[in-house]
This record gives sequence, structure tokens and C-alpha cells, in this order.
Amino acid sequence: MSLFIPDFRGARVRPSPNHGERAGGRLPDMILLHYTGMPSEEGALEWLCRPESQVSSHYFIHEDGRIVQLVPESRRAWHAGKSCWAGESDVNSMSIGIEIANPGHPAGLPPFTDEQIEAVVELCRDCGKRWSIAPERVLAHSDVAPVRKVDPGENFPWERLHAAGVGHWVAPVPISGGRFFQKGDCGRPVEALQSMLSLYGYDIEISGQYSEPTEGVVAAFQRHFRPERVDGVADSSTIETLHRLLAALPKYT
Repeated sequence: MSLFIPDFRGARVRPSPNHGERAGGRLPDMILLHYTGMPSEEGALEWLCRPESQVSSHYFIHEDGRIVQLVPESRRAWHAGKSCWAGESDVNSMSIGIEIANPGHPAGLPPFTDEQIEAVVELCRDCGKRWSIAPERVLAHSDVAPVRKVDPGENFPWERLHAAGVGHWVAPVPISGGRFFQKGDCGRPVEALQSMLSLYGYDIEISGQYSEPTEGVVAAFQRHFRPERVDGVADSSTIETLHRLLAALPKYT
């Protein structure tokens, strides 16, 4: 692919050949954040630009905060893989993908740099304004692909982004004792939990059975919204935090 004019004025362009048409002329209404999960940031950027990788993203953020655009926002980048949100399975067609250079869980979750987070905020604000993206549609890769993906990880500073005007967030309810649900449980309370997770957007079967997939979705929720403990157990802190997030959505207020 030849050079193109960047959508974000502060970006350098390094074209990736891995992209296609957005299905049905869909416009992006979601921003999806990833970490690269590779030891080298240059190696990760190179991989996203190689045809044989069959992966790409719209943007790549270096550790020093430099922003590179690989795919025009009008095109469908290949960053989400098999994923689903709010009943829609072609997440690539409705999203802008941002890869943040960080080796992730394999390297023990090293912190993201201040420069990276500042760049993420600036880029998300710009994309959000241009495409009218709702705050609750700024999500983690792990939100749309629970169990399969865990990036950008429980150390990603979502609260800091929200304080800067990016994303949806409420203060997590403190962890305490009380009733909880876990794998193997069943009944109407489990069905109610699954319904609430589905209402927020997670892809989950409402079966009343606390199955392994349900455990994975709860862990994904915790990783984003209650990162102090990510164990897939729906304790009172997890459930009440979910309640508060739903109540804070514009369409439910």
C-alpha cells in the first residue's frame, strides 16, 4: 500500500498491506485498545506491516509516545480477530484499532509509559470527536474477545483515561465479604448476572449456568473495571460495580 495522508495530524505513516473494506459501508463507532505482547516494539511494528502476518491496526503507539498510522481509518484493519460486542461479531468493521507497544503478560505486565498514555488520550479524543464515538465504546481487546485475549491487561490505567475524558468508568466497589458466584453455580441469580453483562455489551449466553465461558467474561470485566482482583468469581464488588456502570450509561439515566 502506498503512503496516505494520516487521519490524526500528529501521526507518522507506515502503511500496512493488511486491510480491507468495512462491511456494508460501516463507519467506525468503537475504539479498541491492545498491547502488542511482543518483546520488541520495532519487531511488533514490523509484524503488523508484513503481509504474511495477516494482522494490522490503524495506529501503533511507541513507548516514547510517537504515533504511527498503519491503515486509514476508512479501511477495515485486522486487529480484533474472532470477537463480539453488543451482538455484533464483525468488530473490525466497526472499530478503530490502537496497538500500544508493551510486552504484556508474558513479561510480567510492565507499566505503560506516561508518554504512551498521553498519546492514547490525545488520539482517542481526536478519533472520538471525528467519529462521534460514545465513551462506553472505548474498549479493551479482552472485552470483545474474553478468554481468548487479555490485553491491554489489568494494569492499563482506564481510570486515568476516564479522568482525561476518554472511556466509561466508575470507581470500583471495594472488595469485601458476602455472597459470590463461581464456576459450577446455577440458578436465577447467575442468569441475572449474565443478563447484566450482556446488557453492557459482553458476548455471553444467558443460561443460568456459571460455566467456564461465564467465568471468562467475568474475568474480562474485572480486568477492565475491577482490576484489583481478576479471578472470574462474581463477588459483591464485581456485581455492584457492574450495576453502577449500567446505571451510568446515558441510555439508562
